Amino acid sequence: MRNSTNSCTHVYCSECIAQHIAAKIQENITQIKCPEFNCKETLEPHLCRDMIPWESSILASHKVYCPFKDCSALLVHDDDEWITIRETECPHCRRLFCAKCKVPWHSDMDCSEYQELIKKGGAIEDASLLKLAEKKKWKRCPKCNFYVEKTVGCVHITCRCKHEFCYSCGLEWRQQSHVICQREI
Repeated sequence: MRNSTNSCTHVYCSECIAQHIAAKIQENITQIKCPEFNCKETLEPHLCRDMIPWESSILASHKVYCPFKDCSALLVHDDDEWITIRETECPHCRRLFCAKCKVPWHSDMDCSEYQELIKKGGAIEDASLLKLAEKKKWKRCPKCNFYVEKTVGCVHITCRCKHEFCYSCGLEWRQQSHVICQREI
């Protein structure tokens, strides 16, 4: 392809020029210069429009992909304020995801909590379970860490591992020390 100006006579194949243009668009460069090292001439955008794929013509900052592997649909937004919208529904697969974090929807925590969890090497499923356990006031067995839930009765718990403990304070169950536990559930 030749440039439209008379001073530039450099010639490139369509595939190379298309890759050059797509790369510059992704870098948010609007005036695209001839790829020749010392050439200062710019390429005419209207001559390049048909050479690059549609997806390459969209600025990287305006692209969001559905995070579900069986979908991965491209979503395009018009402005940078869109990224502050967290809960987003993919128009293709109809599943919810966080546009800010670019992951499946993490409804039980805000983005900063989610990012902190990821830094620590956790998983969203782990965090959701912890939030649910906290909300339901479940306790962990001090011996095997299995979650238990007291629905009725006294605070004396016998876990599936056969360890006995107090649901209120978490201490090992001893008849003498737990006649009436001082901590509330």
